[in-house]
Amino acid sequence: MPRPRIREDLHVEHLPGERVLIRKIDFFILTFCCLSYFINYVRQAHRLRPQHRADPSAQLDRSNLANAYVSGMKDELGFVGNQFNEINTCFTVGYVLGQVPSNLSLYYFKPQIWFPLMMLLWGGLTMVTASAHNPQSIMAIRFFQGMCEASTFVGTHYVLGAWYTERELGKRSGIFTSSGLAGTMIGGFIQTGIYRSMNGRNGLSGWRWLFIVDGLLTIPVALYGFFLFPNTPHTTTAFYLSEAERKLAISRVPTVEERSPITLRFLKKVLTSWYWWGFVGLWAIAGETESFSSNSLLALYLQKHPVHKYTVEELNNYPTGVAAVGIVSTLFWATVTDFLGGKRYLVGYYIGITAIATSIMILVASRNPTSPTSTSVTMGAYYWAGSVYACQATFFAWCNDAMRYEEAVFRGVVLAGMNLGSNAVNAWWSIIFYGASMAPWFTRGMWAMIACSIALVLWSAGLSYLVYKNEKKRVAEIDDGPSMALKDE
Repeated sequence: MPRPRIREDLHVEHLPGERVLIRKIDFFILTFCCLSYFINYVRQAHRLRPQHRADPSAQLDRSNLANAYVSGMKDELGFVGNQFNEINTCFTVGYVLGQVPSNLSLYYFKPQIWFPLMMLLWGGLTMVTASAHNPQSIMAIRFFQGMCEASTFVGTHYVLGAWYTERELGKRSGIFTSSGLAGTMIGGFIQTGIYRSMNGRNGLSGWRWLFIVDGLLTIPVALYGFFLFPNTPHTTTAFYLSEAERKLAISRVPTVEERSPITLRFLKKVLTSWYWWGFVGLWAIAGETESFSSNSLLALYLQKHPVHKYTVEELNNYPTGVAAVGIVSTLFWATVTDFLGGKRYLVGYYIGITAIATSIMILVASRNPTSPTSTSVTMGAYYWAGSVYACQATFFAWCNDAMRYEEAVFRGVVLAGMNLGSNAVNAWWSIIFYGASMAPWFTRGMWAMIACSIALVLWSAGLSYLVYKNEKKRVAEIDDGPSMALKDE
């Protein structure tokens, strides 16, 4: 009697010793990568939030700004005009420029060396920030910091794709991206605690101690990575993996011939590939469906509410629920798409529907802004919109799945290109559609979100067809191989 389809999706066969192998690599890969990403996002509390890039005239000492800035750095260093915004621009430029070179470097340097090295560099630059005496110094530091931090997100997705199968990858990608959301949720509380306990100690201002302590946090995590990160299945020398486990790890993923990426052949392959244009385009669109959350629109809505006056604590605490929704949604969809054998495109449809529905809810609520129902609907919409964070884990896992049989460095470049494309679009998208001056309703942004969501649904459908067609072609070539060999004989 055939097994019911749902049981087939949920049932996973494991090779002898495979469960033990997975537990080991789960522990050593995820602990390092999640701690690195968590600290990265905790430290990002120093950076100005995206909506303030969008509106240079926004007052910079409001409750939801970076702790260091409002804790004395502005006055002590003599910030004027839009210099804080310019600092964030410097970081973004460095971050975008570092994406592809960082993942290309993984062809020449083992992740066990590259990741901790970059982490020590951006941690060191964080501590150097404490010695700054003018905004221009911080601009230079932030540029190089952005280049170093470019290794964390896309580099981790590259490594996850090297170790895990399509029935395992989504959950691990979800856990990793959720660690960043967790850092967003509690980073402000950690920064406040550091400031209160260290301000004035040894003659240093509290904001300087923030940078010093945050930088020091990277050292034990980086050392952990130097000694215990397992690299990739084909390059691992981890002492905690037996020879049999190393061979098993290699057998779980396709073996693909690797060639140097610094050639015209490789450049042509990337730029003429549907992988590059398909997945970079996917994330450029999908990244903007996160605009409600990434631009902190709920906080701005509450701050400029037409009726209520919210306290500082409420302005800080209410938006944290958005990140909590994002964590739950990320883990849920990552797990579901794993069970379904890697049908990541389903998340594109869910996100499209969610973003359209929440935009319409806010547009309707804006027609009667003083109504209690308007407030309830708007807050409910922003919380629900937090669930679109699920696309981070699932779409990068989708790229890893689709490129499983391609050169690892090619896959790494496409993953980096996805993040590069998204940040390049967001640099101007937020300015046009989600400036703080457009609060509380962001009407232009709501219509932009609806258009973006429709584009995402169509793009997801088209890309899923290309992936299906490519997989079908690959299987056909494998099936035709033996028959062609017999025919030749």
